[in-house]
Amino acid sequence: MSTRRSALLWATSIAVYAFLYIPLAVVVLYSFNDSRLNAEWVGFTLDWYRTLFHDEEMLQAGANSLMIAFVASAVSTLLGTMAGIAMHRFKLRVLPVLVVTPVAMPEILLGVSLLIFFVQVLNLTLGLFSVLIAHITFCVGFVAIVVRARLAGMDESIFEAARDLGATPWQTFRLVTFPLILPGVIAGALMAFTLSIDDFVITFFTAGVGVHTLPLQIYSMIKIAVTPEVNAVSTLLMTLTLGLIILASRLAPDALRSES
Repeated sequence: MSTRRSALLWATSIAVYAFLYIPLAVVVLYSFNDSRLNAEWVGFTLDWYRTLFHDEEMLQAGANSLMIAFVASAVSTLLGTMAGIAMHRFKLRVLPVLVVTPVAMPEILLGVSLLIFFVQVLNLTLGLFSVLIAHITFCVGFVAIVVRARLAGMDESIFEAARDLGATPWQTFRLVTFPLILPGVIAGALMAFTLSIDDFVITFFTAGVGVHTLPLQIYSMIKIAVTPEVNAVSTLLMTLTLGLIILASRLAPDALRSES
């Protein structure tokens, strides 16, 4: 009976992972297809990557995505680190609610809420700045969760010993706390960068007319046809995202598995 259950579990797991990853493998494979259509495999080529790197609209969209991701991850890492420390140190119930709500909220609801807030409350013209603020808003919570989880696994006696030895609160943070939570901070920054660079839903609502990021540019291209150029940019974006996720998981594996 146990052998049958084990075989069934393995078969189910393989089927689920195949359902998730075979489409991604097809996208990568057909980015090298020597044909404008994805109907059949014609031959191997790198021409679509050359075309991609000569596409000015795609390059501009990529530059916008990278700029937004770098700034959003930097700001959200700073704010998220402070929020994570505050949630760990001060046991106020309202703090986790305020910090984690953007993480738990459905993206479409958050996008619509930010759109209404920017346009009707702030009277702000939608553009790269509004996208940047929106990305910082939902990235802060992810960084805070990772930093808080990192702090939760530490021995509080370390910080008490530093204070007993005469260290000021700032010295305790700079010489003890920050070096210990640094892997979690870096992991949070990488996670924020990853979430920002491939976000579509919130960006779609807050970008405005004429502003394009990589996900928005890909969406506008696939409305016409899914060419191998779309597969090529999707492959590069997938590789970057996967690499950052793996790096973040290596830096803070416990933090990424826990929210408390």
